[in-house]
Amino acid sequence: MAPKHVIATRHTKSIKNRFASRFLRSLLRMKRSDRFGGSRSNEGVRKRSTHRIKIAAYASMARAVGPSRTWTRALLFKLRNRARIQGVLRKRCLVSKKNKKKRAVRNKVIISRKPSRTDTLRKLVPGGDSMDICCLLEETAHYIKCLATQVKVMQSGNIIRVNLDMGLTYQFTPSIRGSDE
Repeated sequence: MAPKHVIATRHTKSIKNRFASRFLRSLLRMKRSDRFGGSRSNEGVRKRSTHRIKIAAYASMARAVGPSRTWTRALLFKLRNRARIQGVLRKRCLVSKKNKKKRAVRNKVIISRKPSRTDTLRKLVPGGDSMDICCLLEETAHYIKCLATQVKVMQSGNIIRVNLDMGLTYQFTPSIRGSDE
């Protein structure tokens, strides 16, 4: 009998399979956590759980690709520091709501320029603000490819069922067809 880690790596050769298995593990971790809750009657709870699933999908995709790409490092850095930043933003938000009532509205003259296509692309790709145009185009192509793979996995039979109304139910069937890289 082979060790467990050998069995796991046999089924996760491609990005598609690595993403699916990591995403499934993230969903199962969410199911086990107390914060995820049981009933989905509250709209706020549903939004939070949907947001957590979205974050789990992005994190799984970045981890499946690995740290060799700039966009994966930037995305993982952003997700890692998310909790710390959110705590600061919550405090700041509460303070700013109190101060808004006290402050008078000031009119500011804003000079706007139309952002170039490159600037728009830099905002779309994680970590794109620090890249030159050649690296940006290469990273964008890879990012789009990985997003397409993510969509395929989530729409295909790899993750068969996510039932938010009755709790979370997951089933994973590894892809038998050729690998998508």
